[in-house]
Amino acid sequence: MTGVINVLKPPGMTSSDVVVFLRRELKIKKVGHTGTLDPEAAGVLPICLGKATRISDYIMQGEKVYHCYMKLGVTTDTSDLTGNIISQNKAIPPIEKIQEALKVFQGEQDQIPPMYSAIKIDGKKLYELAREGIEVERKPRKVLIKRNSFISFATTGVVQFEIICSKGTYIRSLCRDIGDWLGCGGAMQHLIRRASGSFTIESSYTLDEILAARDENNLSSIIIPMEEALKPVIPSIVIKAEFKEKIRHGNQVSANNIIAMEEIETDSNNFYCIFCGDTFMGIGYISLDKNKQKTVKMKSVLM
Repeated sequence: MTGVINVLKPPGMTSSDVVVFLRRELKIKKVGHTGTLDPEAAGVLPICLGKATRISDYIMQGEKVYHCYMKLGVTTDTSDLTGNIISQNKAIPPIEKIQEALKVFQGEQDQIPPMYSAIKIDGKKLYELAREGIEVERKPRKVLIKRNSFISFATTGVVQFEIICSKGTYIRSLCRDIGDWLGCGGAMQHLIRRASGSFTIESSYTLDEILAARDENNLSSIIIPMEEALKPVIPSIVIKAEFKEKIRHGNQVSANNIIAMEEIETDSNNFYCIFCGDTFMGIGYISLDKNKQKTVKMKSVLM
């Protein structure tokens, strides 16, 4: 069983919990997720099965879309409402100031990850250090927040807004930073990931729906083939079908045998999905051999 399932992660489970659950229920040894969602967050979590675990780094590169509920007037040690309250402030700014803050936090940002995160420092995850009462300096990370779209504001201090951002953006940190800028503090109340690259919440499946498909021997209907999952992020090269065995064994072939090739328009590090005729072979790239001739080389054979 190989491919990707677009899982609708429920709140209350970690991303690793989902992996363990599917590994047990589907009886598959190789299972992996594509980007961590906080335990209390819900939404799109693409899960890779079998050989597809080797493409997770590629398909998780796309933009993320989140629907966020941010509580103003409170700060916590986790930057969300699951943590211990550090401070409270009843002086909530007017809606115009909140809308201004959302615009300020657009574009490229230097973002400091929260202590309660899975980032490793010296081999230890930050949340493990945080649970021991240890706080360490975190280096700012470059993230791109393409857009913050205001949705609503309640008198309880809860702001709803939509975020379109790059991989690696911490929405908890964004809420913290917006609250700091407003001077009243802020923390994430609830989060829904509506999209991760080409995977959307509308095309996702709950865990119950996945188990139902299993019980009906219909899992194939919800498993996305590797080449389809990769298509939005990596262009394709088609090579003459006669070279299938050569490529299957990881051998390079002359670029003269390319019969179709898509132009690279994505940040794919110049990788391509390699096909021999209609057969998906894996991921490769174009290089020069010792005679300075263009060849197609395989990075990962996935057939």
